[in-house]
Amino acid sequence: MFKIKFLWIISFSIPVISCAQVNADLIPQTYTAYKTPKKIIIDGSDSDEAWGKVAWTNSFVDIEGVKKPKYKTAVKMLWDDEYYYILAKMEEPHVWGNLTKRDTIIFHNNDFEVFVEPDGDTHNYYELEINALNTVWDLFITKPYRNENVVLNDWNIVGLKSAVKVNGTLNNPTDIDEGWILEIAIPWKVYKTGYFHKNIPADKFWRVNFSRVNWDFQLTNSGDYERKRDAKGKLLHEYNWVWSPTGVVNMHEPEKWGYVFFSTEVLNTSNPFIIPQDEKIKWELYKMYRVQNAHFKAHKAYFTSVDSLINSEIKVENHVLIPVLENHSTGWNLSIKSPFTNKVLIVTEDGKFITN
Repeated sequence: MFKIKFLWIISFSIPVISCAQVNADLIPQTYTAYKTPKKIIIDGSDSDEAWGKVAWTNSFVDIEGVKKPKYKTAVKMLWDDEYYYILAKMEEPHVWGNLTKRDTIIFHNNDFEVFVEPDGDTHNYYELEINALNTVWDLFITKPYRNENVVLNDWNIVGLKSAVKVNGTLNNPTDIDEGWILEIAIPWKVYKTGYFHKNIPADKFWRVNFSRVNWDFQLTNSGDYERKRDAKGKLLHEYNWVWSPTGVVNMHEPEKWGYVFFSTEVLNTSNPFIIPQDEKIKWELYKMYRVQNAHFKAHKAYFTSVDSLINSEIKVENHVLIPVLENHSTGWNLSIKSPFTNKVLIVTEDGKFITN
């Protein structure tokens, strides 16, 4: 009963009505995370020497890629043989929080969120949410919510380290704060899919995104912070500020997340990651996938011809791509043979990405 109720809550936490595509050609952000020779002390501070040697991400933008956030957010990343390190710095004039129980719905407070998809197939990914009280919500998600999925709320990041430093005073409405810093260390072992799985992504990339949920607030009669309501008592919508915008108010489109390359090179700030050409082909496949699903939602039937999914020639780096729509007894696949690697790139009916 609890799981059924939980899944209902989560599915309604995604504002489907607002999921109109704003910009189909948003380019995912990239970041090179360097290997640190020394362990990072997780204390909510950016004082470790290694943090000073690497660059911040670009400042977060609105999730739809249009509006500019009220407050600045940026992230740094590092790694070693045991942990994936994340440092988030958030401007916030009123740092507050009231959720203290693990695995409660943390985005009902202002929070910071981490999304990790290790193998790039858009399935079996991980979510972590933390508020200014350092309260954690961690989840394992089998598929995006557009597909029939299972959300494992009982999954925990065993060995997680996190710490918050407030530059100001927490839960004090009488002053103005500078913001808060969140420092995180996630053990690689929680992303292992088997005992012998060697999953540390040295000189490889993973799909990653970060989100910051922020609410307008009001004060209760006792002077405590709470989410703001309109004159009719309805909660005002939250703000969703992200590293790599998805173009829709929905973080659960992993094919649009950013690329983090885990470099074994010496710490520096000037070695950008170049997105492989096959990834750009993958973007084109998912554009067609979304057209196919939109048609099914409207007409309860899928297109049976690939020509119905495209309205112009598809090119990547001046190479013309030839998409194939394969209909079979259990559904359909979309595929393109890469002119760069000769691999066949496939998206299945349930959105999973496969390479042959």
